[in-house]
Formats: sequence, structure tokens, C-alpha cells
Amino acid sequence: MALNYIWSGFFLVGFLAAVLQWLFLGDTDIFKRIIDGTFETARMGVMDIALPLAGVMTLWLGIMNIGEKAGIVGWLAKVIAPFFSRIFPEIPKDHPATGHMVMNFSANLLGLDNAATPFGLKAMESLQTLNPNKDEATNAQIMFLVLHTSGLTLIPLAIMAQRSILGAADPSDIFIPCMIATYVATVVGIITVSIKQRINLLNSVVLSWLGGMTAAIVAMIWYFTQYLSKQEIELVSKVVSNLVLISVIAIFIIGALRKKVNVYDAFIEGAKGGIQTSITVIPYLVGMLVAISVIRNAGVFNFVMSGFNWFFANLGINTDFVPALPTAMMKPLSGSGSKAMMIDAMNTYGVDSFVGRLACVFQGSADTTFYIVALYFGSVGIRKTRYAITAGLIADLAGVITAVFVAYVFFH
Repeated sequence: MALNYIWSGFFLVGFLAAVLQWLFLGDTDIFKRIIDGTFETARMGVMDIALPLAGVMTLWLGIMNIGEKAGIVGWLAKVIAPFFSRIFPEIPKDHPATGHMVMNFSANLLGLDNAATPFGLKAMESLQTLNPNKDEATNAQIMFLVLHTSGLTLIPLAIMAQRSILGAADPSDIFIPCMIATYVATVVGIITVSIKQRINLLNSVVLSWLGGMTAAIVAMIWYFTQYLSKQEIELVSKVVSNLVLISVIAIFIIGALRKKVNVYDAFIEGAKGGIQTSITVIPYLVGMLVAISVIRNAGVFNFVMSGFNWFFANLGINTDFVPALPTAMMKPLSGSGSKAMMIDAMNTYGVDSFVGRLACVFQGSADTTFYIVALYFGSVGIRKTRYAITAGLIADLAGVITAVFVAYVFFH
């Protein structure tokens, strides 16, 4: 039901904004921009997202099936089971969904979006097998989706690369702020869903896992900042991320061969679902992306930014952060759109300006909530999202607020 109102609202608010600009500002091109945007976005959703996704899905679902036949995915599920059994109490012990989620979170941590999406869709498919009401999201599916949308990434490699291309003096200077913001978003996401689902987080297992992850992140930040130069940070990030990915493939194959599995047949068996999954998500994906394009091309963001600037100025709050907010507002809606906003902020205000850096931290502080909801729930036919979007947006907001505070500490 939430998606019904949100999707309809995007079109109606965009239409109202366009009519007002036509009547009061004399903008006679506004309707053409919106309609052109819907056609272009619909094309992009199919040709630039769904079809390329089919190839990636075919590859990684095949690889995942090899890992399952090798027993490695099941082994991962057993390792993480003590923690996951607390925050995913509905998932039976040693269920393959746990291993799939671990693979998804691991790929996200390393910034490997192309691998994370197939793993995530496979995880959602596994969780759907436990769903008694196939068109309504379960508690476990909501927790998984919110954790995914919080966008926990250890090394924002793509953002650092873009800063380097634009000539930043230190492309990696946003590394720690991004890490802090995305980690806060993830923890807030866990807490929000746990409160709604009445999950007790105050137990030794959960606290030890969260404490261990926090200590590991702090240790990595300390090591990177104390012992590595900016060039070394980028090099280590690039090498480790891709080394881990190719190692996963090699380990899956070796494990399957040891069990005398026909590796190629296992790959083909798993890969067959790639095309079908991509076709299934097209209506959901196009519908959400087109609605987002209406809001964007109707100029709604410009009105909102003006409102924010007036509001904070009247409160006596420093408004230096406001020009970077379009990136934060676009991020839950569109990854490519928020990236464009980030680049525009760096080009307009300077790649090493406060606004330019803050836009980068916004980009790295969360993930594309509405896109992920449409993609992941759409892949298994879920229409009733319950409180998934609300919880995801709360996590996003926590990341945005943290990003502002951290940016003032590091860059202002």
C-alpha cells in the first residue's frame, strides 16, 4: 500500500509543480521536459539496467549455484548463524538464505555492486520460499532490505575514483566520513526494524558481533590513515576488492570439484534463472524510475532546496551544507541521478570545496532505497511492502544527518 501512495504521489506532485511553473513562471517547455524524461527513463530502465542486469545475473547465479553445490554457502550460513538467528528469528537454522545474504553483504562491503545485486536477488528469492503470504513482505525480508539499503560500504572506491578524475588534491579524504555515515545508517536501520519487530538487541551475541564489527572498522580506518598514503589506499581498495571477487569464484569451483560436482552443469543450472529474474523486474523497475524522473524533471527539488535554505537560515543555522542536499535527496531515488548531482556539485563549487566533499559523503552514506525496493521485492512479486520503505528512509536520514555533522568536523 505504501508504494501505491508513493508512486501516485510522485506523478501528482510532479504534475502540480509543472502546472504551477507554467501558470506563474511562464515555463512552456516544462511538460515537454517531463514527457521526454519519461520516455528516456523507460528506455534506460530496460536497455541500460534490466538487460545488462540479465547478463550479470546469469553469470553470478551460475557461480552461486556452484557455491551451493560445493557446500560453501551452507558453511557461511553456519558461521554467521549465531548473529543472524537473533536479527532474523524467522529464518530456520542453516537455511541457504543466510549464506546468500552473507554473500550480498560481503559484496556490498567491498563496493562490488555488480556482484552484490545478483547475490541480493538470490537472497530475496530464498527468503520468499519461507513467505506464507507471497505478495506481502515478511519481517526477515524487510530486515534484509533495510540492511541492504543502508549501503554499508568499507571503501567508497567509485566515489574516490570520480574525485580523482575531477582533480581532487586528495581523492581519498572522504573515506573516513563515508565510513562513519554509512555505518551509523546501518546501525540505525537495524535498531529501527528491531523495535518494530520487537527483536531484543541487548544480548551478548548481538552486542559482541556489533562490537566486533565496530572494532574492525575502527582498526581499519586507523591503519589506513596512519600507514597508507592516498595512492596506497586507492590501490589497496582496488586490488583487495577484485581479488576477493575472483577468489570467491576460484574457491567455489575448487570446493565443487573436491565434491566431484559437475561444475559446468551446476553453473548452467543456476544461470538459467538470470534472464527470467531480469524480465520479472522490468515492470517494477520502469514504473519506479519513470515516477522518479517526473519529480526530477518537474523541478520539485529546486523548490525543496529553496525551502530548506529559508528554513535553516531563519533558525540561525549555518546553511553551507544546503547546496549539497540535492545529492542526499536523490540518493534514495536513483543511484545514477545522485551520482550526477554529486558530480555537478563538485564541478559547480569545486571538487575540494565543502559542498563538493559533502556531496561525496552523501553519495557514500546510503543506498538507493526506492530502486532497491522496486528491484528486490519486484523480483519475487511482493506488492505489500509494509514498513520497509519507512524504515529504509529512517536509516537514510540517519546517514544524511551524520554526513552533515562529520563533514563540518572534517572539512569546514
